[in-house]
Amino acid sequence: MPMQAGMRSHPDRAAVLPAPVDFRPFGFGSAASAVRSYEPEDERTLIDRVVAGDRIAARSLYDAHAPVIYRLAFRIVGPDFAEECTQDVFVRAFQRLPMFRRESTLRTWLHSITVSVGLNLKRREKRRSNHMSIEFAPDLPAPATEADPLLTQRINGAIESLPEELRTVVILHLVQGHTHPEIAEILDIPEGTSKARLSRARARLREELADLAA
Repeated sequence: MPMQAGMRSHPDRAAVLPAPVDFRPFGFGSAASAVRSYEPEDERTLIDRVVAGDRIAARSLYDAHAPVIYRLAFRIVGPDFAEECTQDVFVRAFQRLPMFRRESTLRTWLHSITVSVGLNLKRREKRRSNHMSIEFAPDLPAPATEADPLLTQRINGAIESLPEELRTVVILHLVQGHTHPEIAEILDIPEGTSKARLSRARARLREELADLAA
């Protein structure tokens, strides 16, 4: 699939990644609906096969998780860099898979990598442009099927204005559906910190959007 504008090639991708996945058919709906369901034993076996060098197993793992990783990357870095971020995540994941201790689910581990890669990429691009914007509209809950574009813009702007640590928790919990224990593991923070950040984020959003409730 052609790379989006602003994307850059990665010299290690061809040697590490399976053939790229076309994410576009999946759209931006429910994250759970786009992931194949693996029993825990199946996933453990799949990981073992990937670590042993089985490229078919690597492709299966990639296909199972790439759509959701893409959507999470989309929310963190925006549409222009979501695919680049996704590819970088899997480059890092396949390189580190032999060190995966399986103390968490593979999904949580991959999301942790995605947050790290995405935030680093976003900081890099912000240093270059200082005006990169993120669109959260595809997965934001709307009061009606056909939401007012101005309302959507206000909500997006309010989320974008949050400090990075609060915005990340909002994405992971309210949009991605992670629990606070999962967020604590993904971000390497105490569970109480995750709850506190979400509470602060909600307070800021209520204040920012107070006129909409009038």
